Amino acid sequence: MTKQAAVWTPSQFEAKLRSLEQYYHIYHPFNIKLNKGECSPAQIRGWVANRFYYQINIPLKDAAIMANCSDRETRRRWVLRILDHDGWEDNPGGIEAWANLGEAVGLTRDELWSLEHVLPGVRFAVDAYVNFARRAPWHEAVCSSLTEMFAPKIHQDRLANWPQHYPWIQAEGLHYFRSRVPLAKRDVEHGLAVTLEHFTTRAEQERAVEILRFKLDVLWSMMDAMEKGLMP
Repeated sequence: MTKQAAVWTPSQFEAKLRSLEQYYHIYHPFNIKLNKGECSPAQIRGWVANRFYYQINIPLKDAAIMANCSDRETRRRWVLRILDHDGWEDNPGGIEAWANLGEAVGLTRDELWSLEHVLPGVRFAVDAYVNFARRAPWHEAVCSSLTEMFAPKIHQDRLANWPQHYPWIQAEGLHYFRSRVPLAKRDVEHGLAVTLEHFTTRAEQERAVEILRFKLDVLWSMMDAMEKGLMP
């Protein structure tokens, strides 16, 4: 009889998840060029327009998770993510902040919302992620959101480097990056708690690692498509 692998402790499990940071798109060659000031205005506009497709699909992904979730307390907290992006009352939300970024780099709102600049590879990767959230058990879809563990650093890099390298970008357009730093930390706390609670066997824990790697691959694939489609 084959001996089963030991269950990781919560700290070991979390460390396994966090070790996947090496696959985060902060290390993608296109992102490195973007952060070092090596991209043209046209390439930055292309990146903003393509990432906009991801932004407008985040609430759809989160709504799919909620639709599959039977736990009321999780839904009460998860709904904040939808509001963060769609906005509520006098808070315009993250999608509006990204639209402001688009204007700051020289795109019109009509261009952004028409999705005319979205590359096929980006559309395919984003759609794959939303479809996963629709079809997977809700706690698996929650686990896929944990790429936000690595997000504060990429936002902080943009806030530190873009004003220096791209002074032509209107400063107020960078608000999205600034706003996401505390929100990402809040979301990670909840998503990580759910993941540690629901993936309790070694097989389930390894499945969680696979799920997070899938989401990292989605983000990396988006960058691959943009590098090929936007770089000379």
